[in-house]
Order: sequence, then C-alpha cells, then structure tokens
Amino acid sequence: MKFPLSWLREHLETSATLDEIATTLNAIGIEVEGIEDRAAPLAEFRIARVIEAVQHPNADRLRSLRVEMGDGREFSVVCGAPNARTGLVGVLALPGAHIPGTGITLKAGEIRGVKSEAMMLSAREMGLGDDHSGIIDLPEDAPLGARYVDYAGLDDPIVEIKVTPNRGDALSVRGLARDLAAAGLGTLKPWAAPSITPAYETPLQWRIEDPRACTWVLGRAVRGVTNGPSPQWLQDRLVAIGLRPISALVDVTNWFTFALGRPLHVFDVGKVKGGICMRMARPGEELPALNGKTYVLTDEDGIIADEAGPEALGGVIGGAHSGCDETTREVFIECALFDPVRIALSGRRHNINTDARARNERGIDPALLPAALEAATAMIMELCGGEPSTISEAGAEPAWRREATLRFERLAGLGGLAVPPDEAVRRLEGLGFTVTARDPASVTVAVPPWRNDIAATIVLDQDPSLNPERARSAAEGCAAVEAECDLVEEVLRLGGLDAVPSVSLPVASPVPLPALDAKQVRSVLARRVLAGRGLQEAVTYGFMEQRIAAMFGETPESLHLENPIASDLDQMRPTPIASLAQAAARNAARGFADVALCEIGGGYRDTT
Repeated sequence: MKFPLSWLREHLETSATLDEIATTLNAIGIEVEGIEDRAAPLAEFRIARVIEAVQHPNADRLRSLRVEMGDGREFSVVCGAPNARTGLVGVLALPGAHIPGTGITLKAGEIRGVKSEAMMLSAREMGLGDDHSGIIDLPEDAPLGARYVDYAGLDDPIVEIKVTPNRGDALSVRGLARDLAAAGLGTLKPWAAPSITPAYETPLQWRIEDPRACTWVLGRAVRGVTNGPSPQWLQDRLVAIGLRPISALVDVTNWFTFALGRPLHVFDVGKVKGGICMRMARPGEELPALNGKTYVLTDEDGIIADEAGPEALGGVIGGAHSGCDETTREVFIECALFDPVRIALSGRRHNINTDARARNERGIDPALLPAALEAATAMIMELCGGEPSTISEAGAEPAWRREATLRFERLAGLGGLAVPPDEAVRRLEGLGFTVTARDPASVTVAVPPWRNDIAATIVLDQDPSLNPERARSAAEGCAAVEAECDLVEEVLRLGGLDAVPSVSLPVASPVPLPALDAKQVRSVLARRVLAGRGLQEAVTYGFMEQRIAAMFGETPESLHLENPIASDLDQMRPTPIASLAQAAARNAARGFADVALCEIGGGYRDTT
C-alpha cells in the first residue's frame, strides 16, 4: 500500500519527520518497503510565461514562442502543442534537464530553421499522467520562476508499506495514523461522518437471499448527480498511490478504500433491472467485470445480482453492466460486510486481485458501515451534486463486541520484556482498546471493531477421536491464551520490536547432535574411499531394459514400468552394477576402455 505523507498528516497531528515516521513504522511491525521522492526528477522545472506565440515560418503544426521566467531572461521555444498561445503560463525545462516522461535529456538546437532553447512541458512529459493533449496551462497568477513542484505541492513523499495478513486495519491511512499515535508519534485527529437528511425514498431495496453471500449491507441512492472528472486534488492523490482516476463517482469509492479501509461500490440506478440482492452464484453464470474480463462463476461465489443476473462479485470486483459513466444521473452506493474467507477463496479461484479484495479478505470494521455510507454520500453530493435517498438495509450488524484479558507478568514471561502496567494500558488505549476492568495483576479490555484479529473466534481442526471433554478444554484454553498473546504482541510492538531482547532457543543437548545419520556417514565415507582409489562417481537411471536387467538379478512384474520414458527403460534395476556395466560399455565403444566407475544408488527387489 502507498500513501502520501500529506494524507497521513490529515489524520495524525505530529511534528515528526519523514525519517522518524518510517523508522517508527518499521519498529512497530509495519514494514516500509520504499519512499518515493516525486520532487527529485521535477526539481529543475520552473514556472514560465509565453510573452509571444507566432506561427512557425516553416511548419504548419508548430509555433515559435518567446518565454520568460520573470528574471529578465527570455528563451526561444518551438512548440507543437495546440494550446500554446501568448500569455499562457506553463512549465519550462532548460537545456540539460532530464525529461522523465520521455527519458531524454534536453539540448538546445534548431527545429525547421528556428532556434529552440528550452521546452514547454505537458503532464505526460513530466511523468504526472497520460495527458498529452497540450502543455500544462497554469493560472495567470502562478509565480514566475518558482519551482513547479513547490507550486503544485508535489514535494510530498510517497511511502510504500507491506502489511501482514492479520492487519486489515493497517490498509488504511487512518489505521496507520492510529498506530503511530499509539506509539507516541503524535495525536490521532478526530473524525466523524456528517449527518445526511434524506430527500426521497430509495429506488432500490436490498435483499439477502443467502447469508453466505453477505451478512449485512446498507445502500443509498443519490439522484441528480453530474458525473465527470474528479477535482484535481482527488486525482492527484489517487495518482500518487498508483491508481488511475476514472470519474468522480468511482474516485470517491477509491478514496474511502484507502482513507478508511472501507471498500464501497456504486451502481448506476438506471442500469439495474428490478431489485438488487445478495446471493450465491448459479453454476455457469457469467460476470463481465469492470476490468474488461468475463468470469464464469461457481456456486461458491457470493454475488450482487439484479433480475437480469450478476452485477458484481461481492467484495471483489464490480460488473460492467451497471457501472457508472458520464451519463449516470442517479447512483446507488453499496456498503456491505462479507465473509473474509469466502472473499479470499473467490478472489483466488478467479485470480482477481483488487484493493477491495485485499481489505475484505482481511476483515474490515463491522461498525463503520453507517458512518462510511454517510461520509461517502456527503462527498458524492459535494463533488457531483444531487440529493440523497433513504437508506436501504438488509441483514444485521454482527456481534463483534468481545473482551480480552492481559496479565501484566506475561509481558516479561511470554514476551521477554517487562513493561510497567500503566504504560501497557496506555499503549492499548492508544490503539482504541477500552478498559473494562483492572486490578494490580491484570487488565481486561474491550476490543475495538477495527481489530478483528484480536480475540477472534478460532476454529480448531481437532482430531475426531479426541475425548470430548479434552477437546472442549483445549478449545477453551486456546481461546483464552490466543487473546492474551495478541495483547502481549500489541503492547510490545508499540515500544519497538527491536527493544525486545533476543533469546536463543533452548538446545536439546550440550553436545550438538550429529548432522548425518549412520547411513549418510557410510555413504560419505564410501565416496571418499572410492574417489581416493581413482574411481569416478556416476549418476545413472534407476531403471533399464528388462532384458539386460535379467542378467543381473530377478525382474518381477511388480517392478516393471507401465509408462516408461523410453522402451528400453522399462524395468527397475536389481543392482547399480547393471547400470555401471552399461556405462562402461558405452565408454569402451567410444574408445575409452580403461574406466573406473562407481555409484551410490539404489537396487530394487520385490519384498512382498
């Protein structure tokens, strides 16, 4: 996952530097894979104004420009952009600058007889997108001579992290901010969803036909929307994390996926046929997906469907049938809770890797659905206009509330590092755990809904022959121990995993056990003795022609190969001597009669 530093600071009040943030993330178990400084390749580009633009005398599609940067210098530029005009403010590259979008280093020269001393740049030439329809067109009040990266806010490092499979909450900017705040690197800023007042009755009603497909789903329509390109700040943020901006409606769902770790999906109401439901797919049903591929579904796939058929592979990818485009005038927002295991299996079965799948299969915050729907509605109305409907709901919020107990002595006894009880409690509270009971020896906390990996229900694959009483006791003990182990890990990692002292594993014996068994020792000794006497070790097949094998021992039918790799390799050899004799014969036939060969290999016989 990638995120810009500025996005993190929207959720984390901190004065920490980028290096301190990266170091802390690594220390608390969230591996930083890389940091990208987007400003470095663009540092030389300056804001400049075209003071004159005239037709090139020798080319119909080129214009000759005079460009200034506000310091008294003027540059001659030959440009083919259709929007090049007098007064345009854009971005200038001088000779010697590397153009990241094309990979060239700019040189001064002549184009069709007119001197060109610099270059006015497009977004694609700067490596900032795919737009090559014209050069960058900035507002007239853009400061001439200033670095474009400073003006555009591109001096914003991009941090890439790797998250362990149990930390679905860390696949969100807010989740990372919470962890850093709990580690003492700042304060988590408050966040609350706005309250939306409905203006009309929702046109679509959710139904859950099979609880395996979905346990709880909310939805709301917004009518009168105008879907088009999202605002520049949103596009810039998505581009920064490696996503392609599509449209305002779709970009909003991607924003919530990364900001809060809450995947959403939007349907074009006008394209949905009849009602909309959660059910299991019927064998042979097909889903033309938003990625341009068509998937043949199985009865193990949970889907979102209308009367015409599948409209989405629930929690994994949406369908093309009801996708939103520039003609969309009423949109329906889906916010659902899926079974993580079923999501993972469906994604693996169809080889679909999406940001939604990555979060749903790890488990998402089950209490966030109403707030996320409200916030998404508000953003859609802000960017696209429209008015909201009532909320459609099916299923019910799952019973996610649970508690876990930590005995303070287990921090040193199990984790290997003593932590004062007050500090241990402070760290847990920083992560969102709420103290429900405490005594000098232990603390019991309520687990927040976004940490579904703590004190989660554990399903044991127990031996069916196990005594029922013992099986029950083992399951109860596992549930209690696992929850406490989770809390020990949380407390210790927030102090930095590198602070936990290393402890060697106990040795089985003061004298190391031999690395080789008796058979391996004999083999090694035999190789050395034979090599010392001048023999060369050979490696031959364990099977040979039955006729030849019969000369060296028994060839029972049970050791005859039913499907040999060659017709003369159809019998398991009775002894390696047979293979070595063949090898010696081949050498003799080629003029090397004086050979000394050995092999440590198997001979085969029927022992039944």
